[in-house]
Amino acid sequence: MAAKTSRRFNAEDFLNPPGTRRRGTAYRAGVQIFGQGGPCDTVLYIQSGRVKLSVVSHTGKEVVVGVLDAGDFFGEGALAGQPLRLATATALTATRLLAVPKRQMIRLLHEQHTFSDRFIAHMLARNARLEEDLIDQLFNASEKRLARTLLLLARYGKPNGPQRVLPKISQEVLAEMVGTTRSRVNFFMNKFRRLGFIDYDGIIKVHDALLSVVLSAPAAKP
Repeated sequence: MAAKTSRRFNAEDFLNPPGTRRRGTAYRAGVQIFGQGGPCDTVLYIQSGRVKLSVVSHTGKEVVVGVLDAGDFFGEGALAGQPLRLATATALTATRLLAVPKRQMIRLLHEQHTFSDRFIAHMLARNARLEEDLIDQLFNASEKRLARTLLLLARYGKPNGPQRVLPKISQEVLAEMVGTTRSRVNFFMNKFRRLGFIDYDGIIKVHDALLSVVLSAPAAKP
């Protein structure tokens, strides 16, 4: 008798129960999903595509604080009573999202223990990633931060990664994510290409050798 295989967890089975099927909302690349300071009353689930989260300071400087992939949630602040969005969400690529009203999400977390366990695991992983990002910004030079950003975009270390060819992303966005200038990003991208760490001709292809930059001994932060 063949061994029984476990069914892959699918969050949409809980978010879209039978009889209430929704196809989600499609966004073109570059379209804003919600803005910083807007009402925070839904949790969003990425069915496909990629989403950028960014924050604008009082001086007008924009900083990218996260890039999310299919299968990720965002807007979870609604569950903690956050009245307004703290960041702006923008589709980096063609993206389809499922918006779950706050009350429905709370009910699911209380009633569906399997879903609740996965959601908590997602939040813990997100918090760990934020801590790693903060340490990266505080202690690593911009060259290493750029290498780490490219590897994260290529999904190194993810169950369904790596994804060698990155979705189209501008040097301006990379600079915002790394916390440096576009000219510095351009300099290091050309350096990585010369060393064979990436292929870069409009489309970015990441090679395993780029890991050597992240694993090298710490350098003084510029």
